[in-house]
Amino acid sequence: MGRQRIFSGVQPTGNLHLGNYLGAIRNWVEIQSQFDNFFCVVDLHAITVPHKPETLAQDTYAIAALYLACGIDLEYSTIFIQSHVSAHSELTWLLNCITPLNWLEDMIQFKEKALKQGENVGVGLLDYPVLMASDILLYQTDKVPVGEDQKQHLELTRDIVNRFNHFFAKPDQRVLKLPEPMIRQEGARVMSLTDGTKKMSKSDPSEMSRINLLDPPDEIAKKIKRCKTDPIRGLEFDNPERPESNNLLTLHMLLSGKTKEEVATECQEMGWGQFKPLLTDTVIEALKPIQDKYQAVMNDKSYLESVLRHGKHKAEAIANQTLTQVKAAMGYSMPL
Repeated sequence: MGRQRIFSGVQPTGNLHLGNYLGAIRNWVEIQSQFDNFFCVVDLHAITVPHKPETLAQDTYAIAALYLACGIDLEYSTIFIQSHVSAHSELTWLLNCITPLNWLEDMIQFKEKALKQGENVGVGLLDYPVLMASDILLYQTDKVPVGEDQKQHLELTRDIVNRFNHFFAKPDQRVLKLPEPMIRQEGARVMSLTDGTKKMSKSDPSEMSRINLLDPPDEIAKKIKRCKTDPIRGLEFDNPERPESNNLLTLHMLLSGKTKEEVATECQEMGWGQFKPLLTDTVIEALKPIQDKYQAVMNDKSYLESVLRHGKHKAEAIANQTLTQVKAAMGYSMPL
């Protein structure tokens, strides 16, 4: 038996922040040697909401470089760009035709984002979960590292697999594999610096709400200095009435490598004036190696292009094989 396969991806919309890193990418790095990994820059997903065409390609390459900078190892992992593998779009159409409309209309993220966009909401936003399902299923994925906010989409993916195999697969031979979620517990939901009850997000209009992986030290210091706190002296975890305390302590714990008990003891008598400089130093020190490696990768364009070219060819071979199996099961003639 070979290693189980993992698939995951990040949109190239804005800079990656600590929530992306601690909730997803760092987990990928820690477990990658145990799996056969496919990490994608999901640029097709990026246009489900209004985007900037002039920066899409640049942002896409930047995310790929950050994958490498954060520690994705090409010995264990494949990095590629979603739109470079046309099977993603083709499988999405095929799965669209067997996915009930009401399944998509029930997606919480669609309801929330559609409310913001009003009458201008595009079909792509409704169809986002089917594209996500295609991303996963093309690679016969065993496990999908997801945040809590994507868990509903993965459940829909599993529903699509069961529906497809019921209609088109032989009883003793499945066509699509049923993927399992892999949810990190600690750090799975890094919260906003301006509101400890809301998730840190690229879509938040305030830059002060998040620390980006490429923020310079002075920007990090400014954001932490101005982040929301409470008037209570002494910091503590897990008090529902002190969400900012729990969030900022968790950031310090995850980035310093200390245990929860060590951080709780270290900070239990601290005021915010003592803790914020400590957290600032911890964040800056943790992000420096990532920022240095990112600059090195971006300065070597030929290397990055070779990584993505190799990733495309490897991903395409597997994706096209799955797509052929799906089309055959649905009754399509094969190309002559």
